[in-house]
Amino acid sequence: MSMEFNASCPQACLLIGDQIIEKASGGVYTHINPATGKAQAEIPLAGVEETESAIATAVSAFEVWRAMPGRERALLLNRFADLIKANATDFQRLAVIEGGTPFSVAAGGAGLAEEWTRYYAGWADKLDGQVVSSYPNDEFIYTLPEPYGVIGIVVTWNGPLISLGMKVIPALAAGNTVVVKPAEQTPFVAALFGKLALEAGIPPGVINILPGGVESAQTLIAHPDVQKVSFTGGPVTARKILHQCAELLKPSVMELGGKSANIVFDDADLDSAAQHAAMMSVGLLSGQGCELPTRLLVQEGVYDEMVEKVVAIAKSLPIGDPRDVNTFIGPVINAEACHRILSMVGRAKAAGAGRLVLGGERLSLEGDLADGFYVSPTIFADVDPYSEIAQQEVFGPVLVIQKFSSEEEAITIANATQYGLGGYIQTNDLKRAHRVAAALKTGFVHINGSRNIPSHAPFGGLGLSGFGKEGGRPGLDEFVRLKTVSLSQ
Repeated sequence: MSMEFNASCPQACLLIGDQIIEKASGGVYTHINPATGKAQAEIPLAGVEETESAIATAVSAFEVWRAMPGRERALLLNRFADLIKANATDFQRLAVIEGGTPFSVAAGGAGLAEEWTRYYAGWADKLDGQVVSSYPNDEFIYTLPEPYGVIGIVVTWNGPLISLGMKVIPALAAGNTVVVKPAEQTPFVAALFGKLALEAGIPPGVINILPGGVESAQTLIAHPDVQKVSFTGGPVTARKILHQCAELLKPSVMELGGKSANIVFDDADLDSAAQHAAMMSVGLLSGQGCELPTRLLVQEGVYDEMVEKVVAIAKSLPIGDPRDVNTFIGPVINAEACHRILSMVGRAKAAGAGRLVLGGERLSLEGDLADGFYVSPTIFADVDPYSEIAQQEVFGPVLVIQKFSSEEEAITIANATQYGLGGYIQTNDLKRAHRVAAALKTGFVHINGSRNIPSHAPFGGLGLSGFGKEGGRPGLDEFVRLKTVSLSQ
């Protein structure tokens, strides 16, 4: 059955200080509902004028926010968390409308955003420096943690509310202000996020929301009053941002893509491992997640059994209208994504990179969903670990399965990409689990189904997966710079 809610599209807007702007100089973006393929809103886009105004507003607000005692910032952030929780259903509804996220899956977004907000609220009054030994020159030396100032935040479309929680909240807890550029494809969640921040009592200008085009993003990144950039997206865009940052030697955090390996040893709980492998690759977010385990490495003794189990589970996952509470797999984000994903699948088939055992096609659903951007859950077995489909991030519902014989071979295959975001291990041998975890070249390793992106643990990658950390104390430290003070005695 379908969840009953008003599916009308909200009015998108820019938020600069406490001003809601519904028309801007950057033109408009026609928003397409991924589930129907139909236009549903005109999104105002920030141009240079609005971007410079937002930065100036954030600069002014910084003096107020920075001067506020940490305990007061903590109080406001916790109040903000209360409002995120109270508006969880609205966030769910907006995620369905703007990104085609199934209603049942979207439920987790507000919960994670609330978790991250409360976690970093707890750090707001705990920033402290360090006294450095005065020996041997009889100098008293200490450090002062200071916020950067204005942070430019660019988030992608596949989990905007979670990204806002991971980036905006630690920046605020450290005393910074932010100018956020959400993706044009997902502007509604960000607009509600900004409005709730004002309702919580966070001063105007501390959070500014600017959906915008390329010119706006370039202005934001290159502006001298923007002291640091935090970006979530792909390596191609990251290189362009880094090129701009290089002109001012501006620091950045880059949370990029992944091609995470999920290693299943023959002593693992195969039923649990198969459920995890299918749901977390071709199921969750239709495979549109940077840390999802999209390579499945299976030990040869259980390989055939595991392939059979994973395919059967993938076939059973409900696909359809994201408003339906029973749907687990929705559409991909747009027509371009459909074309890109299916082109990679087609090249893999033509090159004989593996054996297609499920899917590999665009789905044609009925009724209002007939023109939606649905790609069938797709699984390749016996995949060449050095083929394009095994090496490059697909960002769609595509899983590749590879066979290995020894622990050493599994590690070699797992490490044989330029990405290094996540790794997954399924085994009941605790010593082996820790041994393999240490050998994987990734920023995060999950053993036997541990949860993704907890707020209290640092998250970030290596290589093409980026650099810098989000989560835990390291995620706060990304938004603090140390000043050293030395007093001669």
